[in-house]
Amino acid sequence: MADTVGTRGLEAIKAPLFREVKKGEMRKHIINLTVRNELGVLARIATLIAGKGYNIEGLSVGETHEKGISRMTLEVIGDDVVIDQVVKQLRKLIDTLKVKDLTDTPHVERELALVKVHTATPRARDEVLRLVEIFRAKVVDVSSETYTVEITGTEDKIKAFIELVRPFGIKEMARTGKIAMKREGSIQEEE
Repeated sequence: MADTVGTRGLEAIKAPLFREVKKGEMRKHIINLTVRNELGVLARIATLIAGKGYNIEGLSVGETHEKGISRMTLEVIGDDVVIDQVVKQLRKLIDTLKVKDLTDTPHVERELALVKVHTATPRARDEVLRLVEIFRAKVVDVSSETYTVEITGTEDKIKAFIELVRPFGIKEMARTGKIAMKREGSIQEEE
């Protein structure tokens, strides 16, 4: 799998230059799409992926700096050969401007989570605040019984935080899908 490397305090996913494609081997793929912000685009993309028998594990969509253009990041677990076919079919959709499977390309990825943690005792509040500080998260809402914590980072960082606060009791949680961008200066050529 890909290694994580630090660059100026930022974490990036470093991928191998070449990979052996093994038919039938299932793994996580991060697919970036640039699309026109039109009615039904997301539905067509989801239908295409579901039609191949795969589930979208994570999805993040938002407008870009260009008016009428959105960026989608999809996380799909699947066979390399079939995902390659999906990417080719996504490129053929009318409202799709650009499609890139970032799985084997050095890239930066982030996710956001809001976690509402039970903090009914002073000790629980202190411990949760200590974890918030260690993970460079922040408390965005406080009640007499809970802290709502915002945390951003890699999937591993968010999973680690969740496991550490789980003993206090998680009242509610919401996570975004991943967002990802190809690193500049990558040795691999743009498709």
